Amino acid sequence: MTRRGKSHSRRPVSRRAPSWCKYSPEEAEAFVVKLAKDGHPPSRIGTLLRDQYGVPLVKFVTGRSVTEIMESASIKTEIPEDLNKFLQKAAGLQRHLTKNKADAVNKRALELATSKIRRLAKYYKKRGILPEDWEYKPESLTVF
Repeated sequence: MTRRGKSHSRRPVSRRAPSWCKYSPEEAEAFVVKLAKDGHPPSRIGTLLRDQYGVPLVKFVTGRSVTEIMESASIKTEIPEDLNKFLQKAAGLQRHLTKNKADAVNKRALELATSKIRRLAKYYKKRGILPEDWEYKPESLTVF
């Protein structure tokens, strides 16, 4: 039987920075700001810090998340990263469907992506992250 869902990876039990992490909170925040100014999204920043700099989890080292650090440095994206990824996916599916009109599987995938976009947009409007007049228009969709 195959299991689906979580990858079964676990976060560390301790919420403190590990003793082997050689960077101070100020240095880690400087790395985040530098990478954000280079145009990397928050998920990529966390991966780069982990793989290249040896910072296991930014929140454990600095006490703040990558997006909180970016906001305090006045580096904010117009559209949240997860919503932007769904918009890119929908644009790719629409491009595919213009060439392959009878592709029922991808029509369904586009419907699911559209549903997720609308749900996320509703959530972000409630939180004040997206403006209230923001609207998803599939016909005018461009890849961001």
